[in-house]
Amino acid sequence: MLKEQIIGVWSLVSYQSQDSAGYIEYPLGENATGFLMYHPEGYMSAQLMRQGRPAYASGDSHKGTKEEMAEAAYGYMAYAGKYEVNEDRNTLIHHMEVSMNPTWLGQQQPRIVSIEAGILRIRNGLNPNQKLIWKRVQ
Repeated sequence: MLKEQIIGVWSLVSYQSQDSAGYIEYPLGENATGFLMYHPEGYMSAQLMRQGRPAYASGDSHKGTKEEMAEAAYGYMAYAGKYEVNEDRNTLIHHMEVSMNPTWLGQQQPRIVSIEAGILRIRNGLNPNQKLIWKRVQ
């Protein structure tokens, strides 16, 4: 069952998007990194980031310039909340209860998934051209 298979921690292998002409882009760069976690009690968390984001010149985690903070946010995607599993459709619904992107707050986003040999493949149900590949963390 999908619910049992999804539980655990996953490490990002690839995050890509393909346009209508077939061109593939990497929204957070080809070497993006991240973790996706599914808890048995129905909560999940996704954290993805672009490699090489510069630290704030101040050295203070809350006192970057507006430009530094904008660049940091541009290279980071994060959200967490409850999730639901639809076994018949191999679909997860992510509830965006907290999100780096305020546009997503309160949304429920579908994810079409397949799992095979420790590899989790996810397509965004709202934008099927976005594909993520995750590897189970041992």
